[in-house]
Amino acid sequence: MATLAGKTLFITGASRGIGLAIALRAARDGANVAIAAKSAVPNPKLAGTIHTAADAVTAAGGQGLALKCDIREEDEVKTAVAATVDRFGGIDILVNNASAIWLRGALDTPMKRFDLMSQVNSRGSFLCAQICLPHLLRSSNPHILTLAPPPSLDPKWWAPHTGYTLAKMGMSFVTLGLAAEFGPQGVAINALWPRTLIATEALNMIPGVSAGNGRKPEIMADAAHAVLTRSAKGFSGNFLIDDEVLAEAGVTDLSGYAVDPSQPLLPDLFLD
Repeated sequence: MATLAGKTLFITGASRGIGLAIALRAARDGANVAIAAKSAVPNPKLAGTIHTAADAVTAAGGQGLALKCDIREEDEVKTAVAATVDRFGGIDILVNNASAIWLRGALDTPMKRFDLMSQVNSRGSFLCAQICLPHLLRSSNPHILTLAPPPSLDPKWWAPHTGYTLAKMGMSFVTLGLAAEFGPQGVAINALWPRTLIATEALNMIPGVSAGNGRKPEIMADAAHAVLTRSAKGFSGNFLIDDEVLAEAGVTDLSGYAVDPSQPLLPDLFLD
């Protein structure tokens, strides 16, 4: 498989950033893309809404569906998934992209933030998978791709921001468990993580870095495309890194993904 033409993707948090880039890459193949996110009205601090994203998907050659959905709410996820199936006839791919971040130590992490990260990251990924899986199991090439790092118990990743690391690694362990359960049933359940920082709004949470220290979201979109066009059978439980995925696909010159080639690229969290 080299194309996502005719496939239906349900992507969380896809109104902007990496999620939108993945949606647009799939759209260029002629895919159907459900944009599931909370951003239904314009925000002066954040670009993009579910409506602008769905319009961009359609303009790129796919079919976009805007779905206002808070993945912390079970009923909203059920409604969004049902609307996707009603519109497109099924779901072939779930991309767990939505994530909340707060990079502070334990004494500077309000429980409201802790709860938000846990509910969106690990619980949200599990919930979306749970609701999508009955439809994925009927797909000819089902995938779940979660934007999560390789699991790590190294204290250096836990000490600075235990709350965030717990929530993010929760997505990794959800991937591990679901892959073991559903991989044998033919569902490809994998995780993808960037080698370097990616120029998204999340960089604003990291002191001392700028967009110029990262790569464009398109590198993750191209890597995700390479993963999602693979045969699902026997391809599950992998923790993939964007540059390694692209190298395997024959793409070794990554210079075009740099936001500012004159600035040094900084590694993303959780990778040595």
